[in-house]
Amino acid sequence: MVAGGARAYSRVFAASSAAPYLSRSKPVRRKGFDLDLVVSSITREVEDVVSFTLRRPDGGALPAWIPGAHLDVFLPSGIQRQYSLCGDPADRSCYRVAVRRIDGGGGGSVAMHSEVAEGDVLTFRGPRNAFTFIDVESYLLIAGGIGITPILPMVREAARRGADWTLVYTGRSRATMPFVAELDAIGGGRLELRPDDEYGPPEAAELVRRAKPGAAIYVCGPPALIDAARAVQPGLNPTGSLHSERFSAPPVVGGRPFDVHLARAGVTVTVGADESALAAIRRAVPAVRYSCQQGFCGSCKHRVLDGGVEHRDTKLRPAERETDMLICVSRAAGDSLTLDL
Repeated sequence: MVAGGARAYSRVFAASSAAPYLSRSKPVRRKGFDLDLVVSSITREVEDVVSFTLRRPDGGALPAWIPGAHLDVFLPSGIQRQYSLCGDPADRSCYRVAVRRIDGGGGGSVAMHSEVAEGDVLTFRGPRNAFTFIDVESYLLIAGGIGITPILPMVREAARRGADWTLVYTGRSRATMPFVAELDAIGGGRLELRPDDEYGPPEAAELVRRAKPGAAIYVCGPPALIDAARAVQPGLNPTGSLHSERFSAPPVVGGRPFDVHLARAGVTVTVGADESALAAIRRAVPAVRYSCQQGFCGSCKHRVLDGGVEHRDTKLRPAERETDMLICVSRAAGDSLTLDL
């Protein structure tokens, strides 16, 4: 009875207009809200990017969200992935996510492109936010490729607030860059398109220099762009702040090789000093579950049967760290581990 009341309260709170303000102290919600949503429309934005509009089956209002939020999607195959919300936060009638097809990736984008159809009902969790849009007077927004998805709602919100904003949008070519017409229509700031085939690959220092003193700089795109922007920002704009979100695993820093024995599979894999345990395990068990690859979603949690763990996640509670690990970022504290996998 109590649990049912708590769940009901959570749903009401998530749908309230106060939710994004009262929950700011927790930038990543540890427990999302499970929603069964119908795919009401699928739109091809550019050649390899499609967007999915999601609605409640009963047409009711969806939980409120703020720019930078994402949804976990649970595909029928069992794959779980995370996609940034790229619609309008003011429109509670629907959510929108956009997915670039990556044939050599982990299979989530291919499944979204080839297995999901209009009218399908999928389970989602969220919205959750690890890329919160703060309230300042000036913004420099830098998007690389499909990194435009969390940035687009930020542009909408900055324009709505009447803030000073500049968006530098990079990509391989204009033909590969979704939502350009939508961005053009928002107005109220400066939009600069920089396709690589016209301007060459972007240089982080050149882009970061556009930020005004004290500006909030938001970067989403390839890891190389994010890492370079982080490296130059303190020297170029020490009074500003830099916020980033990456769509792939971060590089392993300070790693050492170790072995992981998979008890149920009956195999042992060697994890290189510069790779994650997840990457090594996927060579032996390709279907192992994962999502964020950054240690905050918890989908790759596995029981540790033997060995110490160097925990590098931001998800597990202290008690869980005694028995489990997130294999996307955490490593062996010694030479080997045994997992219940």
